[in-house]
Amino acid sequence: MKTLFKTAFILTAIALIHSCAPKAPANKAGIDPQAFNKVIDGKQVSLVTLTNKNGLEMTVTNYGAKVVSLMVPDKNGEMADIVLGFNNIDDYQKFKPYFGAAIGRYGNRIANGEFTLNGEVYHLAKNDGNNHLHGGIKGFNAVVWDMKKVDDHTVKFTYVSKDGEEGYPGELTVHMTYQLTDDNEFKINYEATTDKPTVLNLTHHSYFNLHGEGTETINDLVLYINADNFTPTDSGLIPTGEIIPVAGTPMDFTTPTEIGQRIDADYEPLILGHGYDHNYVLNQEEPKTMVLAATVYDPASGRYMEVHTDEPAIQFYGGNFLDGTVVGKSGIAYPYRSALCLETQHYPDSPNKPNFPSTVLNPGETYTHTCIYKFDVK
Repeated sequence: MKTLFKTAFILTAIALIHSCAPKAPANKAGIDPQAFNKVIDGKQVSLVTLTNKNGLEMTVTNYGAKVVSLMVPDKNGEMADIVLGFNNIDDYQKFKPYFGAAIGRYGNRIANGEFTLNGEVYHLAKNDGNNHLHGGIKGFNAVVWDMKKVDDHTVKFTYVSKDGEEGYPGELTVHMTYQLTDDNEFKINYEATTDKPTVLNLTHHSYFNLHGEGTETINDLVLYINADNFTPTDSGLIPTGEIIPVAGTPMDFTTPTEIGQRIDADYEPLILGHGYDHNYVLNQEEPKTMVLAATVYDPASGRYMEVHTDEPAIQFYGGNFLDGTVVGKSGIAYPYRSALCLETQHYPDSPNKPNFPSTVLNPGETYTHTCIYKFDVK
């Protein structure tokens, strides 16, 4: 009996020591993994951390395959989190700005929420006025992916989208690999297969601010986009079907230019888009070849980001719908135009625009897509 009491006393003492000991930060961004410990749709949600040899760090969750934080250094070696987001899973469920999310089945918009494929009309969820946006009411940003941490640098996501999900035909199996390489790249590799003809346009939706998340503006960042043409839209942000030159317009970023320099110009595409929210046609000599799509530079911090892809286009979105009502992980409200997105993609509404590159995926084919966000300092 004395032995039992002694053992119980020792175990209780050990427990008290552990409970009183200060907890080490879960990661450099201070994100608590327990705040992501939740079961959604019968599947366990969690948070994992990726690192590289240079001290870069990224946290990701399998809810929407979202990037929650991304810590990169400035020219003085000071680290900052450069992506918008939340520090708990409940806020990701409550708010819907697509922070850090995987987007599918179809990134961007499909007019009137419908398309015709092989003579059959498919009706999709209308979640953006009369149009379909980013995969619908419950796109890939709001499902729980299967997640496997491969190593300290790499995590692999898998999701099977059922035939008819959000109105799309075919059972679609998607694999995505996120890797934080020792070359300071956040690399995304996509693969997908289907059992019926379908349309597909996967992309990634991190909101970047090279000053650090929670700061006021991205209008003083310097942007380059490797595109001589873009696709203008109507007031619903649906492409008209035209492909027009950027030369001589405020859309021209073929020379690095401050984002805010021409943002208030009296130019119809900017007025209709409430600022920059446009699909740029990349200068790509051959389909599916990797090109430098865009660069972003912050003269103040020296942070510099390159975007590389084998997709034919990139969407530049300047945070026009951020309005200061959403409070992020640092406890600061995200104001108007305080982040930008650079989404590598096919063109919006391609299923309804025969002159745009096809987004049809057939059985026996494999969809592939590579996107790289590479970080440096100047």
